Amino acid sequence: MDLSQKLAILSDAARYDASCASSGTARRDSRDGKGLGSTEGSGICHAYAPDGRCISLLKILMTNFCIYDCAYCVNRVSSNVQRARFTVDEVVQLTIEFYRRNYIEGLFLSSGIIRSPDATMSDMVRIAQRLREVESFRGYIHLKTIPDAAPELIDQAGLYADRLSINVELPTDNGVKAYAPEKNPATIRKAMEDVKVRKEIASERSYKGKRGKRFAPAGQSTQMIVGADISTDATILQRSTRLYGDYKLRRVYYSAFSPIPDATAKLPLIKPPLAREHRLYQADWLLRFYGFDVGEITAARPDGNLDLDIDPKLAWALQNRGIFPVNVNTASKDMLLRVPGFGTRTVGRILSTRRHRHLRYEDLLRMGASLKKARAFITALGWTPGALTDSANLRACFAPPPKQLSLF
Repeated sequence: MDLSQKLAILSDAARYDASCASSGTARRDSRDGKGLGSTEGSGICHAYAPDGRCISLLKILMTNFCIYDCAYCVNRVSSNVQRARFTVDEVVQLTIEFYRRNYIEGLFLSSGIIRSPDATMSDMVRIAQRLREVESFRGYIHLKTIPDAAPELIDQAGLYADRLSINVELPTDNGVKAYAPEKNPATIRKAMEDVKVRKEIASERSYKGKRGKRFAPAGQSTQMIVGADISTDATILQRSTRLYGDYKLRRVYYSAFSPIPDATAKLPLIKPPLAREHRLYQADWLLRFYGFDVGEITAARPDGNLDLDIDPKLAWALQNRGIFPVNVNTASKDMLLRVPGFGTRTVGRILSTRRHRHLRYEDLLRMGASLKKARAFITALGWTPGALTDSANLRACFAPPPKQLSLF
């Protein structure tokens, strides 16, 4: 099998791994003529696919051979898929040559488990080490590490990679035991804790004021499969909240499970729409930056799931119409952040402008506020929603129109 054939197989096999751009990492560039690549400016361009995933990196698996048989994974040992494997030299060559041709701005590397977790992790570390120390590559590197690997190998990975990620796999321990019995949730948590502690140690200064060697400067993230078990959105978001707090994660990535017809599948799997993944990302954002809690976001439906037709903030506002409309000239920052259509930038502009004068409806338009959503929940000079806030068909103004189903 030649290199192009391997690339076709292993880049396609990596599509289920959620990746990210290089935000938050150390500033490095090669404008001084030394080395190759950059993590700032035009070195990493943030390009996103329609489903929200960043596609700015060369995202590949080192191999899709795997000794594990996780029921939700297309690359499980019992799956009937075409297999391939890159050597260490091939991954290094691809990264450098693709970068020189301006195809990519960094590397996202994951892998199936071959021979043993230590053997696989060792090859991934060698790739990152070669890129940094031999090829002087200064671009972005994200390694998806293997929790069962020896701690010293993950330590080495953090010295060369900008970001490390360790997958928690599923929202609950019972889900992991049922669908991936060869993986141990306790081992996964310990590996994530080790990365957090190692990063904290690296950020501390010695008695002489010197910092230790940088360790995964862009932090760690994790990925959670959504829809491979029966966990509700409330359960998923509660687990994410704990993960952010316990391990100081930069991001939890939600990956909608899409089963592939396969006679070897052992468990009945539930297929969620990509819309569910999108709503979870929106809810995650509200939890981290808008002051919401899980109970508020998931209260709109009795089953603990998010409304797929409208975004979580709008769903919350429709359930809590009694506190609306709010006056943009007097409302607190926390309350303004809960207005549908108002983002953090819009709220910042409102707060800075109203120090000098009262705001009119037209001022909000100029600020870029999404008044299509917000107009029913605010008052301003020259604007009051009247009976619109309590209108019985207000939700229908935002939800997509019903579609006639086909009979065939």
